[in-house]
Amino acid sequence: MKNYHIRSISLEELKTPFIWAEQEGWRPGINDAGHFYPTDSQGFFMGFLDDEPIGSISAVAYDNSFGFIGLYIVRPDFRHQGYGMALWNTAMQHLQDRNIGLDGVIAQQKNYSKSGFKLAYRNLRFQTKGAGHKLEHPNLVSLSAIPFAKVLAYDCFPAPRPAFLKSWIKQRQGNALGMVVNQQLVGFGVIRACHQSHRIGPLFADEPAYAETLLNALLAFAPAETFVFIDVPEVNRDALSLVEQYRMPLVFEAARMYSKVNPSLDLNKIYGISTLELG
Repeated sequence: MKNYHIRSISLEELKTPFIWAEQEGWRPGINDAGHFYPTDSQGFFMGFLDDEPIGSISAVAYDNSFGFIGLYIVRPDFRHQGYGMALWNTAMQHLQDRNIGLDGVIAQQKNYSKSGFKLAYRNLRFQTKGAGHKLEHPNLVSLSAIPFAKVLAYDCFPAPRPAFLKSWIKQRQGNALGMVVNQQLVGFGVIRACHQSHRIGPLFADEPAYAETLLNALLAFAPAETFVFIDVPEVNRDALSLVEQYRMPLVFEAARMYSKVNPSLDLNKIYGISTLELG
């Protein structure tokens, strides 16, 4: 009889769940594994039948009060056999009594509810195309040129995430821009390369005009006719108006859920979340 066991995995082993995620159509970034892993190197788990990897889950602890679950995948030929539930229990044990967030597919929302998770809102994925030309604007600067303390202070997230953010804004095949008005950071955004596409996230801004400027600049980075995706909280009406203005079709949706309470966030500043996997 084969032995099923679960353990935390190395950065090299983390490449396997990202291959599965691509096969599921989740469009992860090409370099996501390297950016994700330093956030919580003990928070990535894989299930093995003997030495064969068959499932994964991430349970990233940002601090003592907040964590996020993602990369929850069981290979199709091993589903509905209890392997996924064992991974889930491992993730929940790792995060203990923290408030936990996740972006789950709508079909699994009832299952997450059984574990005490409550729906906060939906994140809606929209699709557009890159512009493929350089765009300059007097108020746009490279995000790495802004003192990191200011970037971290502006970050719209339930917990401080310095390790993740320091890595995330230095995309090797992407771009990170800040919007500066009167010497104040009023928004920032990141675009990264995926397999045959790009994804924008996060996109934060104080007001719609700033968000649109950042969006145009990020789209300009992506090659012309390349698909670009952005995940928008449905509760931000200005963000929905922006994607409607650009005639972006809706291609996917996920249920943002929390195990305890909805974090106190200014959702009107969130025009695009960072990732569905880490929040």
